[in-house]
Amino acid sequence: MTIWIDPPAWPAHDRLWSHLVSDVSVAELQEFADRMGIPRRAFEGDHYDVPQERYADLVAAGARPTSAKDLVRRLRVSGLRVMKRHSDRLVTTTQEVTGPDGATMRVDLFTARLDPPERSTWGVAVFVADAAGHQVAVRAVARDAWGPPSGLREPGEGVREAACREVAEECGLVLDPHELQVVGYERLTFLDGRPHGRFPEATVHVGVFRARALGVIPALHPAAPDVDAAEWVRVAELERRCAEEFWWPLADVVLPGFSRSSPA
Repeated sequence: MTIWIDPPAWPAHDRLWSHLVSDVSVAELQEFADRMGIPRRAFEGDHYDVPQERYADLVAAGARPTSAKDLVRRLRVSGLRVMKRHSDRLVTTTQEVTGPDGATMRVDLFTARLDPPERSTWGVAVFVADAAGHQVAVRAVARDAWGPPSGLREPGEGVREAACREVAEECGLVLDPHELQVVGYERLTFLDGRPHGRFPEATVHVGVFRARALGVIPALHPAAPDVDAAEWVRVAELERRCAEEFWWPLADVVLPGFSRSSPA
């Protein structure tokens, strides 16, 4: 086991805190934390925040003490260090996802209040709901998979403009780019360090938005050649169709206000 912990030296909420990490895998870290009764809400993407009163029993259980500087170095060398903006929150990391050209990607899913970085955001996805909480689901022909309207930016196109264009093409709904609500993003990192498919860089972002359509179950008219069906479904049905997709954990966080128990 290669679990590391730094001394409780970080003040917050009237106590001192340590950081608990693995320099081998996030799965190993989460297994250790679960076994020790550390709640998942303390997970911050590449470490757990643990209060000072847990330090001794975590060391006794096998966590190896080290300095804060060495802990960060180990994370960086292992490739498990997660860099993010201060206001973003990591939902989950999937280490091996098959992407364009069969290339392997690491995927980090984040919630966010700020728009994704314009320069490196080349993909978009939009969860579109009607007034009754139904969600748009479209079927991508190439992947034979359901999901929200999504796609890649065109040259010279802004991120929000791309999101509205993809929605119009894939289901026929017209949205105002200023009314899109940013909810998060996917960070895709190709493990061989090279760009693949239409992505121009080895690390790219996919901006994720939420939007409301007028009325209840307005007509959908998919026109994009890579989409052969568009339907209104309840969130529970969207989950049934998409729960195995790498992006679903983000949807599970950003769609909590819609009923999962209502019939499709």
